[in-house]
Amino acid sequence: MDHEKITGKRFFYVTALNIIITITEFVGGFVSGSLGLISDAFHNLEDSLSIVISYIANVIGQRKNNAKKTFGYKRAEILAAFVNSIVLVIITVMMVFESFKRLNQPQHIDGKLMMIVSVIGLLANLVSMLMLMSGSKHNLNIKATFLHMLTDTLSSVGVFVASIFVILFNWNWVDPVITIVIAIWLLKEAYTVVSETINILMEASPKIDLTTVEAEIMTIPEIVRVHHMHVWMIDENHIMLDAHINVLKNCNMKELDSLYDQVDQLLLDKFNITHVTLQAECSRGLDNSLID
Repeated sequence: MDHEKITGKRFFYVTALNIIITITEFVGGFVSGSLGLISDAFHNLEDSLSIVISYIANVIGQRKNNAKKTFGYKRAEILAAFVNSIVLVIITVMMVFESFKRLNQPQHIDGKLMMIVSVIGLLANLVSMLMLMSGSKHNLNIKATFLHMLTDTLSSVGVFVASIFVILFNWNWVDPVITIVIAIWLLKEAYTVVSETINILMEASPKIDLTTVEAEIMTIPEIVRVHHMHVWMIDENHIMLDAHINVLKNCNMKELDSLYDQVDQLLLDKFNITHVTLQAECSRGLDNSLID
């Protein structure tokens, strides 16, 4: 999987870059009076913590399953993604409130210093984002951290654009306005990650139509009924299914083994369901519904 390429060394480099950016933007923000820079600094401060949490969860998630954790430790990364996304939402909402306060009470901004610091932040955030990009494609934990980096990159672009308006036209109000615009986009993206992680933690069914799954299983001639079906996800890459199947009365144990193999392969090919547990029955449960 792509996320296994995200090594501890890469996480360390991203963390170090974010700490440097945070210090630079805090100093530059307070000296220049730019809310955009201070907002970016707060994001980067939280990012440094989120990267550490993400890395620890990544290491834990790769541990093998054992007698105490029979499904393994994969959900450590889902928990980390949930925590990081929630914290990001809270910080973003706080900065939106501060932006509206700045709109009502404009403050002087040093546009040139604001521009210099924003360029430094942009370059460092861009490097951090690129270092995490490959792992974000198939892993919600790294996706949540990548989202932090992407947001900070866009925020730095916004601050740079705002600095141009401040220098040329002395439009100090552009700084908080751009902060609000970026925050709105960020809240939308963060909501997606929060929603996905909650669904996994609540063992909600993935985006698979259960009646379609039933219909596919029923294409196997020896199966006459499917009931008591449950589908859930351990993480974003591992879908689990258990179900009771009613089979023809003349099926023997050897035929059942072959039947199980057929269902396993069918569900993997059609729905990417990676772990299947079936209970074969003759007449028991024939009157039960699919999800009883």
